[in-house]
Formats: sequence, C-alpha cells, structure tokens
Amino acid sequence: MKKIAILGSTGSIGTNTLRVVEQRPDDFQVIGLSAYRNICLLSEQIKRFRPKIVSVKDESAIKELNNLADLSGVDVFTQDDGLIKIATEKQVQTLVVATSGIISLIPTLLAIEQGKCIALANKEPLVMAGKVVMEKLKKHKGQIIPVDSEHSAIFQCIGKENINSVKRIYLTGSGGPFRMATIKQLKAAKASSALRHPKWKMGKKITIDSATLMNKGLELIEASWLFNIAPENIEILIHPEAIIHSMVEFNDCSVIAQLGITDMRLPIQYALDYPKRIANDLNSVDFFKMKALTFYKADEKKFPCLAIAKKVAEKGGSGGCVMNAANEVAVEVFLNNKIGFMDIPKVIDKVLKKHKFITNPSLDEILSSDQWARKEARLFC
Repeated sequence: MKKIAILGSTGSIGTNTLRVVEQRPDDFQVIGLSAYRNICLLSEQIKRFRPKIVSVKDESAIKELNNLADLSGVDVFTQDDGLIKIATEKQVQTLVVATSGIISLIPTLLAIEQGKCIALANKEPLVMAGKVVMEKLKKHKGQIIPVDSEHSAIFQCIGKENINSVKRIYLTGSGGPFRMATIKQLKAAKASSALRHPKWKMGKKITIDSATLMNKGLELIEASWLFNIAPENIEILIHPEAIIHSMVEFNDCSVIAQLGITDMRLPIQYALDYPKRIANDLNSVDFFKMKALTFYKADEKKFPCLAIAKKVAEKGGSGGCVMNAANEVAVEVFLNNKIGFMDIPKVIDKVLKKHKFITNPSLDEILSSDQWARKEARLFC
C-alpha cells in the first residue's frame, strides 16, 4: 500500500486524486491533506479518508473544522507549518503537490531532501526556482513525476529514451475560451467569459492563465527544467480537440504522441502508479467519433503573455519568479473586475522591466524577488 499526502486536496487536482484513491482503497492510504478556504469539503475528505495530518489556513479554520468533523487522532496545523509537517512526514512516500502559488515551494524542496516522490501538479516551484529544485533532485536522488497533462504526456513519450536523442517537444494546448476572439473582443472580455474553458474544469487562476495563454508559457518553462530541453526547442501548438496532450520529436525525426480523454485522473493515476500501468474504468479515446485533429500556431500578438514567458524562459535567472508573481497579482485583480483582460500582460511587462535581474538567484533571493514583484504589480493595477 502506497502512502500519499496531498497539498491542496480541495482543488481540482486534489479532488481528482482522491477520486482515484477512493476507487482503490487497498492500494493507497492518505496520510496528509491540506486546504485553504474550502473547510466544508475538507471535513468530508477527513471523514472519508481519515488522514493523520491536516493543514488549514488559520485558527478560525481549525474551529470551523472542529464543528464539522471528528478530529480525534488527527493532528491539525496551520498554513506554512502545516504544509511542511505534511511534506516531511516520514510515512509519506508520494507527495502530491496541487496547491497554487509560492506556498508549495519550500514544502516541495523539503520533501525532495527526504527522498520522497513528488507528483507535481503545479508549475510554480519550477517556474520560480527551477535550478534550485533540479539541483536538489540531483543531490538527493529524488524524483518528480509530472501530473500536468502536458508534462505527463512528454514524460510518457520520452520514456526510457536518452534525453540527448530528443530534438523537439511539441507542447499542446486547446487555445482556451478566446482562441477565436479578436483583439477588440479581448479588450472588452470579462472574467465570467474568461472562466468558460472549452475542455477542462479547473480552478479560477489556472483557467484565466489558459485564457491568456500564460499557462502555456509557464508550461514551457517547467518543461525546459523537467526535461533539460532548451526553451527554443519547445514548440507551442494550439490543438482545440485536446486529444493529443503533447508530442516529442527525436533526432531521427520520429514523433511520439500521447493521446487520451480530457480527464485529469489519467495523468494523476499514472503519477501515483509509476512505473506501473493499472486498469481503470475511465473512457478510451473513440477514434470513430473523432472528426479531425487540428493544430495552429499561437498568436502572440493576441496573447502577449505567451511572448513574455518565452523571453523569460530564454533569459532564465530571476525572471520566472518575478513574472509568476506579477501574473498571480494581475489575475487576481482581473477576477475582481478591477483591470481589463489585456491589462494582465501590461502589468507583468512593467514589473519585469523594473526588476533588477539576477542571473543565478539563491532561494532567499527568489523569495524576496517574489515579494517585491507582488508589491510592484499592485502599484500597476
């Protein structure tokens, strides 16, 4: 029985992970769960899975949780301390990192130091501190199994091939809700429209990132670190059908693709079971219902967030951290209807231009750059 913990258990990835676990109670034991706002759902998860450690936002959340669930035998902690307790718990073999934002960075690094397997669903640790994370992995002989559908696809396509034989990565994306929109329409776009993703059910922040195509930029940076591939050798393909989750081209010009339905339980289960493949009751791709597989080049004039991310990826250093922080603030302000959709890349660009670039930032410099960028971004919103 594999013992797992989930940072961010009430989000999309967290709930889908628990759906996988629930189907196979003899294969998995849940040791730790963390949540931020959704205490009601967390209480239900505690009743069902009886974890040993739980982390919540603050003391008021603990009081609310006490009123909703029997916490006997459960150690409850708050925020940063709680995430670290879960990440470093000796019983945990696989840590599913499904939180959003910087909050998962330190717990992820500490789990790597303990040699745990990291099922990584959020992009921030590698976007912000890719070099630091990869150096930790190498030193402690750790392992990251990507959960993002695109990175899981790339991981599966490469398999046991020599990474030096990889010529190019094709990172696919549906194009989001505004794929066919004009620039004029994008300028007038509201959060309610941006949240209507055509293929995936996700949290608000990642859904907005999909609408601006920043998500593809973040994925490009993450893929570059994960697979040791130069950013210029990663091609973004808009693929509206979302059947091919990504592809890898090798030196002999052969291309291997990973296909599947749009259900996050597929890459989640793959990460939890790796290197095995276990049968499940999910649907297969129905090739006879498939009318076409189409691909388009991303329009960086319509979606400048992608162009910004590409430049940041090529330059490296502290840029990823600053871009990520500024984007998080801009998306939050947009969701509150205080700036326009096309203002998001403008805020990010202004913060990056004001930032004093650090070529090889330490962890402390990354954390301080993150805080600086968030304050600056709010000044431009």
